Formats: sequence, structure tokens, C-alpha cells
Amino acid sequence: MGDYQYLIVSRDADTVTITMNRGARRNALSADHLSELLAAFTEVGESDATGIVLAADGPVFSAGHDFADVAARDMAGVRDLLELCTQLMRTIQNVPQVVVARVHGLATAAGCQLVASCDLAIAAESAGFALPGGKGGWFCHTPAVPVTRAIGRKRLMEMALTGDVIDAATAEQWGLVNRVVPDTDLDDAVAKLLARATRGSRASKALGKRTLYAQLDRPEAEAYDIAIAVMAEASQLAGAKEGMAAFLDKRKPDWPD
Repeated sequence: MGDYQYLIVSRDADTVTITMNRGARRNALSADHLSELLAAFTEVGESDATGIVLAADGPVFSAGHDFADVAARDMAGVRDLLELCTQLMRTIQNVPQVVVARVHGLATAAGCQLVASCDLAIAAESAGFALPGGKGGWFCHTPAVPVTRAIGRKRLMEMALTGDVIDAATAEQWGLVNRVVPDTDLDDAVAKLLARATRGSRASKALGKRTLYAQLDRPEAEAYDIAIAVMAEASQLAGAKEGMAAFLDKRKPDWPD
């Protein structure tokens, strides 16, 4: 994997862990940090890994945008920064691997956006989540985009307008994370969820992930049109044929690459 200043990227079998390593700055997302995350996800996305864990070192997961970077920019510069951040969020959802956020401490603003943009998320009991712009001077407009798609309108409005931190249990109840575990069990819970989520044909999983995101926010009729076309096409993939043959033959499948 490439060399990074703000990240540690490691691989264990089929899983790559991308760890934000700017703990002294609360993993604030400067342009340089965002660029490294984008490069890392792009690099891993082109590899044969099946799963990605997004983790963080230090006391918090991520405090969101780095205000020192933002304050130094004019409007065009801030727009460029937000475009870069959006490109990262879309890349997380576009890579063929299953992406799990491993969340400890606070995930606020664009840090909360990161969690909402991952396919799955496991939170430690110590975790907290907030869109704090609502009680400050710069509203969390872009972080609200994936958060509202995870938790719904009224809950998004509460988070965005109050800026209050919600605890991990509330985040699970609202659908922002899949489950909450004791801090000491966080790594084990992430590994177990990722193992279940990466079973089966890698090609089928990648197409499935892409199609889910393509239809999620569309009207039902349009979503069915997309799903029918892709599912018919996917029935001809080697993985689909092997899965059906194995079922009919009552044997364990031998998944192709």
C-alpha cells in the first residue's frame, strides 16, 4: 500500500484497515487528510481485498472539517474542499469492497458524514455522534446528506438543528450504526460483521452493492426497473451460476474470483 502521512494502511488476509492517524488534531479532515483518504480508498478499491475497515487512532474518531484549513480559504476554496470531501464519500460507496466504520469516541460533522457513508458501522459504547453546526456559525449542510438517508427526516432535523451529541445507543436505535458493543469488544465485532458481509461471490457482492446505492433513493417503480435489469444480468455471472449449481447439487460452492 502507498505511503501516507495521516493514515496507516494495513492488510490482514482479505481485509484492509485504513486508520486515520492524526489523533493530535482529533483526526480533523484537512484537504491533505481528505486527499490521502481518497487515494487510499481508490488504491484498495482496485485491489483484490474483499473488505475495508475505516478506523481511527487517538481520542476521537473524527472531529470533521479542519477549521484552520477552512478559515484560510475563500468561497471558491471552500467549495473545492467540499467537492473533495464529497468525492471521498462517493468513492467509499463506489468501491467494490464492503466498508465498515469502526467508531470510538466522537464522530462529529464530516466525521459523522464518514460513518453514514460507510456501508456498515460498529460503534463502541464510548462513541457519540453530532452535527454541531446547528449550534455554531457554520451549519452542517453536506454532512446532513448521508445522515438523513440513514436516520430519516425528523431525527436528522433534531441532530442538525440542536447540534447535540447523541450517544451510541441512540445512534443504533436511529439507524446510524448497525450495533453498539463494549469498547473492549469493538475489533472482534467489526471482524465478525465483516466476515459475514463478505461471504459469497466477490463479483456478485460488488455488483449488489453498486445497485443498492443506485436504487435506494429513487421512486419504487424506478428502483424496480434498475433492480430487474441488474438482477437479470447478474444471473449470468459465474458466481451466480456456481451458487445455483451448488445449491441444486447439495454441495459447498467453489466461488470463482
